[in-house]
Parts: sequence; C-alpha cells; structure tokens
Amino acid sequence: MPKLTTKATKKLETEDMRAFGPIFNKDLGQHILKNPLVAQGIVDKANLKGSDTVLEIGPGTGNLTVRILQACKKVVAVEMDPRLAAELQKRVHGTSDQKKLHILLGDFMKTELPYFDVCISNTPYQISSVLVFKLLEHRPMFRTAILMFQREFALRLVAKPGDELYCRLSVNVQLLAKVDHVMKVGKNNFRPPPKVESSVVRLEPKNPPPPVDVKEFDGLLRILFTRKHKIFPANFKQTTVMNMLEQNYKTFCSAHEMMVESDFDIKTKVLGVIESVGMSEMRAAKCDLDDFLKLLLAFNNANIHFS
Repeated sequence: MPKLTTKATKKLETEDMRAFGPIFNKDLGQHILKNPLVAQGIVDKANLKGSDTVLEIGPGTGNLTVRILQACKKVVAVEMDPRLAAELQKRVHGTSDQKKLHILLGDFMKTELPYFDVCISNTPYQISSVLVFKLLEHRPMFRTAILMFQREFALRLVAKPGDELYCRLSVNVQLLAKVDHVMKVGKNNFRPPPKVESSVVRLEPKNPPPPVDVKEFDGLLRILFTRKHKIFPANFKQTTVMNMLEQNYKTFCSAHEMMVESDFDIKTKVLGVIESVGMSEMRAAKCDLDDFLKLLLAFNNANIHFS
C-alpha cells in the first residue's frame, strides 16, 4: 500500500471523523474503524468488481461504506442503530453514490438477507459465531466475505489440527468454507478503542457445499471436542452420551421399520465402530476434517446418528 503524505493522511482522517457526532452505544458493541488506511486495506482485500452487490453488516458512520461504494454496483448496509443509519444516509446525500446505497434498518440476525456477491463486516464481536453461520447458510451462495473479528475468535476460525485454539468452531467452519487470516488490526484503529485486538479474515464458501448433514456433523464434534485431548472412546463412554445415542439408534430403527437386535448394547456398538476405522487412539485435537468425516460416515452406516 503506498505511503501517504502527512497532509493526505490528515485529509482522509478528517473525512472519516466528520460523522463522529453520535454517542456510541456500548451495549451494541459499537467501535467505529477510524484509520483510513486500514479501511481501504479491508476493501482492497475483497477484490470487488464493478458489477458486485455488497452486503455490509454494521456500517456505522460509513468509513468502509464510502470506499465500498466507489468499487461496486450496489451496497446493502444492515444497521441496527437508527442514529448511525441517519449519519450514513447524510454522508452520501447529494453524491453520485447516493443511489447505490440501500440501508436495511434492523437486527442483522433477524433480517432476511437479499442477494449479494460479497460481504464486508465490522460487527459487534458478541454475534461473531452466529453471524458466520448465518452467512454460510445463505442461498444463493456469495463469492467471498471479509470479516472483522476479535483476534482470538479469528484465530479459532483458521486454526489447524494441533494448534492450541483448534476447536469445534474451526472444524465446522472449515467444512463449509476456505478461511484465511488476512490482516491484524490494533485496538487503537477504532473509536472508542475496544478492549481486545482484532483481525480480519477472508471466508470463501465451498461451492457446491459438501454433501454432509451439518447438524449431524456438529453433533459428532460436540462429543469429541468436549475433551479434545482425550482418546475418542473416553468421550463416548460418558453416560449422557451413550443414553442419547441409544435413543437416537432406537428412533432411527423405529422410523425405518427395523428391528433392534435382541443383544443390542450401545456401548459395544459405538466402540466397535470407532475400532473398525482405526480411531481408538485418536484425539480430536490432532484430527483433520477428513478424519471426522470418515468417522461420521462409519457411525451413520451403523445407523448411529447425532441429531
């Protein structure tokens, strides 16, 4: 990124600070990105096309929005705070980009999303997880998303087997998308500064999506990551887990008009499946996506289900 002169930097900062009149709502987790170089860097990472419709979640006073508008056909901005939405509307009023901006006022999690090609978001961190999965469930699929998160959450998204932060979230997201860490953003780039450091990630949905029942997959991961450093059998031997799987097995058999074996024992069946695929000594902390998919298939072939 080219280095700006002091005069040019001050001009950009002035433009980006002009709409800082509203008092930010701490309950909504509002932290406005004030650094113009970081804002432009985020937009650049989206590789926008002139024909793109961009979904922006939490536009705030528009420091990202005004840059996105210059690079695409249309921006649909979802903003929960009416005051900030009004500031954003005022900011583009009378400009050539006014007709390209469409503001949806309301809670992103309760908003029915329109078609979009790219998503760019600097949103309250308390909705990070639900935001990611709402985007990944959206149809038709989008091309890419550039999303700002709390640093630790971002590192969980991109974590690999063996990493300290590798978890159920890592595997669930990586099942559905390619995830890359693209930028660190220090807390002093925001107003007011948050208490944590931030990172930007790029999310590219797998298209077509994998032919996997996502709820089933997550049900398996929920068991395995309860104690991710234990060997698989240890996680399954818990009474609550065995009771749940036994109930699921009997429900499945009943729904498919299958007789439950007279000598049926869920513990023997479960441990037998794990052993049949050579995973009796494996631990979730060290397994990759293919390992989990292989185990899920083996369980499902044995009529054992997790949702």
